[in-house]
Amino acid sequence: MWIVLAFLSAFFAGITSILAKCGIRKTDSAVATAFRTIIVLVFSWLMAAIGGPLPPMGSIAPTTWIFLILSGLATGASWLCYFRALKDGDVSKVVPIDKSSTVLSMLLAILLLHEPISASGVISMILIAIGTYLMIQRQDCGKDVRYGSWLVYALLSAIFAALTSVLGKIGIEGIDPDLGTAIRTTVVLVMAWLAVAVEGKGSLVIVPERKELLFIILSGLATGASWLCYYRALQIGPVSIVVPIDKLSIVVSIVFSRVVFHEKLGMRSLAGLLMIVLGTMLLIL
Repeated sequence: MWIVLAFLSAFFAGITSILAKCGIRKTDSAVATAFRTIIVLVFSWLMAAIGGPLPPMGSIAPTTWIFLILSGLATGASWLCYFRALKDGDVSKVVPIDKSSTVLSMLLAILLLHEPISASGVISMILIAIGTYLMIQRQDCGKDVRYGSWLVYALLSAIFAALTSVLGKIGIEGIDPDLGTAIRTTVVLVMAWLAVAVEGKGSLVIVPERKELLFIILSGLATGASWLCYYRALQIGPVSIVVPIDKLSIVVSIVFSRVVFHEKLGMRSLAGLLMIVLGTMLLIL
């Protein structure tokens, strides 16, 4: 069951990137992130309520609260960086960098959670790392890729995403994953709006035009569905396998980026994508 949930998480996460890119063409990325977090928050608390009676908040252990909050902060930071990178960079370049958090997540799981790793696991990490490098090469498909601030934001997104996985795994031990997701999303919402205020973007907080607002809402719904599947899978499955499966969302994103944004991949990038997929599948098998 956790494998099925992990693959569903990957699909929803993959279409999230495309929907979000469509929603931030004119809208500021930080403001859009704050708006879409409202959608995710409503969705996550609704699912938590549907799952059964919510336990008293006082019954949640202090340690669980700490890690849920830390995981929420890491998620918020990852989101803000990711959508800022998406606004200026191509989906086919930003997504592979963000998904490189797989390798870091695995390393953190080994060091902090003491999850074992096999020789095939090491080979998988190497394949994923090399594949990511190939996909973000400057020259691709006859086009000179310009590196800019989007690259820094994409790298920061990957780092925070890796921290989110490990902190989330610790934070949902002994607590319903739906409730844990709802609590984390509340933290993300607060952080997202604080970021808008701190960056002095209060004047930009206006309701986006109808078309972009629709895409922002859809991306929020896709994110909520991905989260619920992801953290349910994390609760019953190992981080070192659940995270890589979730990162297969890169395939969904790349396919849709070609169809929607007409982004082309050269042979080098295709080879890199194949290596990422092979490395991930090796972990699963």
